[in-house]
Amino acid sequence: MSTAEKKVKLDIVSDVMCPWCFVGKRRLEKALKNIDQEIDVEIKWLPFQLDATLPPEGKDRQLYLSEKFGGKENAEKFYQTIKQAGDDEGIDFDFDAIEVSPNTMDAHRLIAWAGQQGDEQQDRIVELLFKAYFQDGKNIGDHAVLAKIAAEGGMDAQQVSGRLKSDDGLIETRQAVDHAHQIGVNGVPCFIFDGKYGVSGAQAPETLAMAIGKIANGEGL
Repeated sequence: MSTAEKKVKLDIVSDVMCPWCFVGKRRLEKALKNIDQEIDVEIKWLPFQLDATLPPEGKDRQLYLSEKFGGKENAEKFYQTIKQAGDDEGIDFDFDAIEVSPNTMDAHRLIAWAGQQGDEQQDRIVELLFKAYFQDGKNIGDHAVLAKIAAEGGMDAQQVSGRLKSDDGLIETRQAVDHAHQIGVNGVPCFIFDGKYGVSGAQAPETLAMAIGKIANGEGL
């Protein structure tokens, strides 16, 4: 196979309120450093909602944890494994800083708009959203917060703010979330290679690198 043919399309189905998705992003970044540099990996971030029932303004974090885990203590036990995984990947999760569990629909709209400006722009916005939520405790469902993240990521904050106030991209984002369910995605992150092969979970860098290499060389998974 010639160099020009060594291309891999990688769709990442993810939710920015999913800590394992943040861990998965870090592990993918490690994987990309350890693949044949002749391989061109085209990455797109696609939306998923862990909890679409959350109201647009989000829900008090402690109330959310109480309803989901039966209290903060149970939640802390659940997040202990994630915290360790984060430490291993250089992510300093600060779950205590989170005051609001957000509805992520508008964050996904922002990610989609960033994607219209290129893969690197989209990746930059996804990274900023993860950091804002998991390390700074920001409410990434809040329009002012999203506009600020957009500006930090090099987008036009005023334009983003205006689009967030409208229904721009809302139907398309909901359809994309529905599509993820329709193709069998029931947990994230989910890595989909060339639209054919799906790998679920925050996989080890070696696993992701191997999968990318096989797809690039015309092999199946």
